[in-house]
Amino acid sequence: MATFAVVKTGGKQYLVQEGQEIVVDRMAIKEKEKVELETLMTFDQEGKAVEIGTPLLAKKVQAEVITHSKGEKIRISRFKSKVRYRKVRGFRPQLTSLKIVKI
Repeated sequence: MATFAVVKTGGKQYLVQEGQEIVVDRMAIKEKEKVELETLMTFDQEGKAVEIGTPLLAKKVQAEVITHSKGEKIRISRFKSKVRYRKVRGFRPQLTSLKIVKI
């Protein structure tokens, strides 16, 4: 029976289970170190054992930092019609890969 959890990091929420790898916004933690993520909710596959935090649970989900990387380039363009104004900028988001160790 698989256990799932909803965790919060970087202002976003992720649905995770043990052994899963997720990609989140850059965290200021070195590679191969462990980190605890805030848990909003846990439940099993059948939906019988459900725990909902108000707003957080006392339990923490443990994860391990695998790598830090850059994402794909995102292009941002501004355009105004009829005045020949065009401006294009871009950036590559800084990302961290996490492996969920324990729920």
